[in-house]
Amino acid sequence: MQRVSLVVLTGLSGAGKSRAADVLEDLGYYTVDNFPPQLLEKFLELIFNFNMDVSKVALVIDIRSRNSVKASEVISLLKNNYGAKVLFIEADNATLIKRYKETRRTHPLGSNLPEAIDTERESLREIRETADIVIDTSRKTVHELARQVESYFMDDDSAQLSITVQSFGFKYGVPEDSDLLFDVRFLKNPHFEDDLREKTGREKVVQDYVFSDEKTGIYIEKIKDMLNFLIPNYLTEGKRFLTVSVGCTGGKHRSVAIAENLSKYLKETTKFKIITKHRDMDR
Repeated sequence: MQRVSLVVLTGLSGAGKSRAADVLEDLGYYTVDNFPPQLLEKFLELIFNFNMDVSKVALVIDIRSRNSVKASEVISLLKNNYGAKVLFIEADNATLIKRYKETRRTHPLGSNLPEAIDTERESLREIRETADIVIDTSRKTVHELARQVESYFMDDDSAQLSITVQSFGFKYGVPEDSDLLFDVRFLKNPHFEDDLREKTGREKVVQDYVFSDEKTGIYIEKIKDMLNFLIPNYLTEGKRFLTVSVGCTGGKHRSVAIAENLSKYLKETTKFKIITKHRDMDR
């Protein structure tokens, strides 16, 4: 059986799956959209068992199959038998409604848009819970979505584990893709210093201020100890993607400084792919 990298792309209608599929195709994935779930295993047997010139495959599976139970079964089979990684794309209801109204498209589950979205979200709940990567596009442009998909799947075969360290502001909501979440709102806040307020945690003067709080050094060492314990255990369980979220009030100073420090530490002490994101830094 030849080695094939397999991605299952799924999620809510209108959330950005088509754009994500385009990105995967640009990255060299043989992309198949809306393939009947009942035929997928036969298709993959051809890909895996014959010497075809295909090393990366992306399958788009969603509510258009009208059978979420069957879709869930097929995705589980693909994960267990073929090592598939599941990428789930979602957005909040307000964003999805706005997009549908702008494009004047009809939701696959009916014309009552709020009801159709809620029905689809519930029917895909089990699939979402087992996804390896969840991307919420509510506050993302199509270009930001493309960059995030690229960050996960470009040169994917080279790393055992991909770790995303992201900062965020609690005032804008907790990132739903978080595997581990650390709250740094108890540290002293540069926002209240006039000469630091307009700067960000990527700047040395802000980092020096944050780390001048003795609690910062103690806390970050505890986080590093936890990561050193958890990462090998996640690997043992077969986890390929880990998202570590660090939050402060506005996502501009403390969380950014801590996320930068953690990313630097992980790059220096592990062989894994480390991605650094600052969701709310420029708000």
